[in-house]
This record gives sequence, C-alpha cells and structure tokens, in this order.
Amino acid sequence: MTVRGQIVRFALVGVVNTGTYYGLYLALLTVLPYVAAHVVAFLLSMVGSFFLTSYFTYRTRPTWRKFLLFPLTNAANFVVTTSGVYLLVDVFRFERTYAPLIAAAAAIPITFAVSRVIMLGPDRRSVEPAPEEEPAPAG
Repeated sequence: MTVRGQIVRFALVGVVNTGTYYGLYLALLTVLPYVAAHVVAFLLSMVGSFFLTSYFTYRTRPTWRKFLLFPLTNAANFVVTTSGVYLLVDVFRFERTYAPLIAAAAAIPITFAVSRVIMLGPDRRSVEPAPEEEPAPAG
C-alpha cells in the first residue's frame, strides 16, 4: 500500500474515531458525570482507533508493544495543537476561535508520522501475506 493510501485511511480512521468518541461521550453522559464520560469515551475510542489504525490504515498485526506505544500519537497531537494554538493566538495574533482548527490541521502530518513509526516499527508483521509467502501459481 502506498503512503498516500495510508494517509487517506488514517484520515478516515480519524473521522470514525471522532464520531465514536462523541457517540460514547453522549451515551455515557446519561450515567456518568461529564469528566468521567469524557475520560471513558476517550480511552475506549483510543482502543478502537488502535485496532482500526493497525488493521485498516497500515495492514499490520497489533502487538502489545504497539498498543502501549500508541498513546504517543495522542501525546504528539496534544503537543503540536497546544503549541500551535499558543503561537497562532499569542505570537501571530490569529483569532482564538479558529486557531485550534488550524493547529489541528497542522498536527495531522506529525500525528501520522508518529503513528506510522509505531505501527510499522521494528516488529512489523503484515496482516497480508508477504510476496515470498504467497503460493506459486500452478505450472
């Protein structure tokens, strides 16, 4: 799969993850205080995002190592968006209402790169058979 295909799939997983988070958050609000609903929805959607990213975006098998490293993608996103909002608002004097959207867009390539390193790192094992593992055509 090409990097371009991975980027498209990464974006789709992001959309699904956002919808999953929000749906879970709204459902959990009926039984939990809003902060608890947010935390539980965030954690559950991150687990779902991990498996979608593994199987759908990068076509790789999930491992415990990748699972434990996966939150670094959210940490990278947080650092970039927080820094971006600060720079845009306090340094470049952008409007604070839309600065987070610009910062979030700027974080996408960095988050993609971090997730790609984690998911395709040293223990890369593809879900699809490698070319040398495919059976030879019958003669």
